[in-house]
Amino acid sequence: MAEIRKIAAILAADVVGFSRLTNTDEDGTLARLRALRSEHLDPTVAAHHGREFKWTGDGFLAEFRSVSDAVCCALDIHAAMPDRNTSLPADRRIEFRIGIHLGEIIEEDDGDLMGDGVNIAARLESISAPNGICISAAAYDQVRNRLNHDVIDLGERDLKNIQRPVRAYLIGGVANHGSVVAERSIGSATGRSQAERPSLAVLPFQNFGGDHETDYFADGIVEDIITALSRTRWLFVIARNSSFIYKGRPVDARQVGHELGVRYLVEGSIRKAGQRVRISGQLIEAATGRHLWADRFDGDLADIFDLQDRITASVVVAIEPSVRLAEIERAQRKPTDNLDAYDLLLRALPAINAYTREGFAEAETLLRRAVALDPAYAEALAALAECLVRMTLNGWVANKSAATAEAADLAARAVTLDPANATILAIAAWAYSTVGVRFEQSLELADRALAIHPNSVHVRSFCGWVYNYFGESLKAIEQFEEARRLSPIDPKSYFPMLGLAVAHFFAGHFEETVAITGRILVEVPTHNVARRYRAAAFAHLGRLNEARAAIADLLQAQPSSSLRNSRSSVFRDQRMSDLYISGLEKAGLPE
Repeated sequence: MAEIRKIAAILAADVVGFSRLTNTDEDGTLARLRALRSEHLDPTVAAHHGREFKWTGDGFLAEFRSVSDAVCCALDIHAAMPDRNTSLPADRRIEFRIGIHLGEIIEEDDGDLMGDGVNIAARLESISAPNGICISAAAYDQVRNRLNHDVIDLGERDLKNIQRPVRAYLIGGVANHGSVVAERSIGSATGRSQAERPSLAVLPFQNFGGDHETDYFADGIVEDIITALSRTRWLFVIARNSSFIYKGRPVDARQVGHELGVRYLVEGSIRKAGQRVRISGQLIEAATGRHLWADRFDGDLADIFDLQDRITASVVVAIEPSVRLAEIERAQRKPTDNLDAYDLLLRALPAINAYTREGFAEAETLLRRAVALDPAYAEALAALAECLVRMTLNGWVANKSAATAEAADLAARAVTLDPANATILAIAAWAYSTVGVRFEQSLELADRALAIHPNSVHVRSFCGWVYNYFGESLKAIEQFEEARRLSPIDPKSYFPMLGLAVAHFFAGHFEETVAITGRILVEVPTHNVARRYRAAAFAHLGRLNEARAAIADLLQAQPSSSLRNSRSSVFRDQRMSDLYISGLEKAGLPE
């Protein structure tokens, strides 16, 4: 029998954190999975006219005759899991990620299926949120008018070993299915309308060389910048098809901003001389024509794809904080009696960056107001979680256990509301590992955040801290060094700097820790965490007079500091805790 080519809906499902589950309870996990398959998964797939064609131990692949059948099957799989997990502790529960794609597949003699249709479904599953369904645009077009679930547009996604980016959507929540969905954009997934979010269009770059080869290269740069900026969840980015209508036309910033409905424009040009190329870029406030950022990049076309990647990363890293700063300035100009939740978040950010007790207190007040106005505002919830953790670390909360519990809860709510937001995932991962809860989940969230937005300085920094707490010092150093390379001048530069100091501390590089914490305390004199690591590093170097001086400085800044409080710092590896506490003990921190 010859192979058969056909169009089918493919569903890929996988158990979330399977390695963690089997490490905790291998026999129990496998027994529950076998029972789950026979009692729930197999009957549910069959009830929706599906056929399982492959099991992988912790997941399965199934084909369906329609996307509707596949999506309804996925929703039913998720819907039954809370009841099945009720009697189990959180670290023993089985949950699924699911991906669905509609495409061409190849059926072999034995009934196995192959091809891009299968591969894309599997890759979509890998970027789905736990208990979520990640669906390709090809599949979504078939069901968009027949669901009553919130849908988050994830934009174009680069999937491993898939040649072209795939537009993906995340179907969230488990409810009865059958009526109409209210489709949500990226911004409204966090509780805000598109009009409230900063909006940006990347216009086609001008080709001053005139040749077609340079034209293709310039268009490729713009497409990559649009794709990369689309991963910045608080920013609404106009699609390529809309912005490219201005290709080859003289543009007026105010007119284009009005026509596209955006606040900001990215323009650029490209010049070529032999194998050398120069690209200039600028960020403009559309309403005023004011230039917010401009730079140029030179490179060699010998490795065109590497050059394209480097320029894209450089532009994205510059634009993201420039837009954020402009938005903060805009919010600060608004009357205080006319602030919405987004404005309150923007006003809180500089207060957090100041890293003072007064700044954090101000930020906490603003963020609690933002959350009260919009309880589903995921970014405000995550920012409040970050604020509470930082205050706890510095001894600036009245009740440490209450603050850490609230921070963990806020982070969890933020992830549930916006599971594809890399910054939120990274903040949650950092918060969990810092306060010593959900260690395994924190590592999983960090890995997902980096996969979604590797060009974010803040994502790199938060994830580096997670690796620190797991004892992966060299991996942490890599993240912090990349964060510093991406943004050498940043209002939160103390964060990756301290992470780097801590990573060097646990790698035994105490001289580096002393040098880096010294620079941090010049920049942020209120940083008590830096004081503690500096004192411990001095002690391990045998420089006890300097260690005692650092402890005296710490006690003056934070009189409540003690070995007892420091022992509450949680690390994955006992060796790390011993190294940290013994250093502080040698330095003379009182019990």
